[in-house]
Amino acid sequence: MTGTRGRPRSFDREAALATATELFWEHGYEATSIADLTEAMGIRPPSLYAAFGDKRGLFDKVVARYGEHYGLRAMDEEPTVRVGVARLLLDAAREYTAPEHPRGCMIISAAANCTDPQVRDALRAIRNANIADFEQRIAAAVARGEEPPETDPATLARFTGAVLQGMSQQARDGAVREELEAVAAAAMRAWPEAAG
Repeated sequence: MTGTRGRPRSFDREAALATATELFWEHGYEATSIADLTEAMGIRPPSLYAAFGDKRGLFDKVVARYGEHYGLRAMDEEPTVRVGVARLLLDAAREYTAPEHPRGCMIISAAANCTDPQVRDALRAIRNANIADFEQRIAAAVARGEEPPETDPATLARFTGAVLQGMSQQARDGAVREELEAVAAAAMRAWPEAAG
């Protein structure tokens, strides 16, 4: 007999989160049931509750994991905000249509038809935080002279968010990568002419 208390969890937590991500991404928060989750994960409800608390707790972990895998890293990795947004949109065209996972953006699609106000508000807060981040980066680029002085950071940030959200829905409706890449290119042509 060992000195450890309790039995070890009989499932791989990362694999369980990956499975839950797929379900929430494909069906949304509201339509994904505990029964769906436990069946897909190959665990019993008590194991899900012990590991994640409840459906909302599991969803919060899924959202955090999704952000780590599909976040806005292009904005940090590129030398200017303009190049960062251009890459972000091209990355979205690729990711939203990739065959290895559901189409579109989980943060957008998981909120569809959701009646839980806390979940709706949490997902809206993430989307709004992304737009605020775009606005701050664009405003800083204007201040540094990298973008024209007449640039409206708030409008350009909201435009970028609208393009991403539209691309997500278009992907769910069957648009292919090349079509979304063309949308990304058109969106960048809508930006004010580059400074210098």
